[in-house]
Amino acid sequence: MAGEGNGKRAALVIRTGGFEGTRYELAGEETLIGRNPTTDITLLDEGISREHAIILFDDDQARYEIEDLESTNGTKVNGKRVRNAPLAPGDEIQIGHTVFEFVIDA
Repeated sequence: MAGEGNGKRAALVIRTGGFEGTRYELAGEETLIGRNPTTDITLLDEGISREHAIILFDDDQARYEIEDLESTNGTKVNGKRVRNAPLAPGDEIQIGHTVFEFVIDA
């Protein structure tokens, strides 16, 4: 499982946009975020695409990165619109009206 070997677990925690405090563990190598009920993290927000963004674990570099899936309204990391970007603990990810914090627990 992604990130399991180093004893750390990554997650997204909702900070604003409703459902504050909800935590989504990033257990697999890919985590799909969108409005479609088949996504790994489903957000009921008309401002996001059915398949909006994906978080990938890069085993070679032992890091997570987010990739926008050519969504209409884009994906922001720390307030800046990105196509793809590496993630560091404490980063804020905005998708539609929802803001997540990227966290890594030891």
